[in-house]
Amino acid sequence: MDVRPEFPLPDTSWEPTAEFWAGAARQELRIPRCDSCQRLCWYPRERCRHCDGEQFTWETMSGTGTLFSWVVVTHPFLPQFAALVPFVPALVALDEDPAVRIPTRMVECGAAELAFEMPVRVAFRPLTFEGVTGQVTAPLFVPV
Repeated sequence: MDVRPEFPLPDTSWEPTAEFWAGAARQELRIPRCDSCQRLCWYPRERCRHCDGEQFTWETMSGTGTLFSWVVVTHPFLPQFAALVPFVPALVALDEDPAVRIPTRMVECGAAELAFEMPVRVAFRPLTFEGVTGQVTAPLFVPV
């Protein structure tokens, strides 16, 4: 199996999520909405999981939500993550639709400050990894 040289940076050109990453580069949190049932559909797929619709329109979200879940990583699971530990990957439920949960990382706070359903907002930050060339602007989250 070939690994992209920029791994673990996300593949911003992969069609199903390219608009998500293009939006992040513009400091926008973008999520697709089904044109048939009008539900937000995250994670992007070919058909809406609610109505089986096939057409989607990407929309800019407010960037606010609540902390749904998190964990504190203290041991790097890949060598590229060693410089980040400890860090806090999380799921954020968006205010527009709490069923939409964005995988992210909490920043600008300590793990002891976090609480379930605490309000959070998006903070666009460069995603970089030691030993990996390049960076991607990512929607990370901070407490409100």
